[in-house]
Amino acid sequence: QVQLVESGGGLVQAGGSLRLSCAASGRTYNTYRMGWFRQAPGKEREIVAVISRSGGNTYYADSVKGRFTISRENAKNTVYLKMNTLNPEDTAVYYCAAKITNLSDSINYNGMDYWGKGTLVTVSA
Repeated sequence: QVQLVESGGGLVQAGGSLRLSCAASGRTYNTYRMGWFRQAPGKEREIVAVISRSGGNTYYADSVKGRFTISRENAKNTVYLKMNTLNPEDTAVYYCAAKITNLSDSINYNGMDYWGKGTLVTVSA
């Protein structure tokens, strides 16, 4: 079993920045592909970013490309999402997810195995 705990959400003004963290426990961290997803009120959950097990490959949704950066620190079993130039459309609950994988460089974000409970990000105009 893998436990994922997100932190770092909050209220920020448009144009501001936040960094989300997701701490993983329960299994060797560097066997995971990690991703961030979000769900805005009244909308379906969507992919934000994913990072490969090796950390060498990343994928970003078009809506966040150039503004958000995903990274991982295996020594701390943690994945981060740095969010810059936030706008009200980024308001959502952000979820961390993990996929157990033998593939070092895959960034396939489908079929994630484990999910955190989410952290709320609210961007005011």
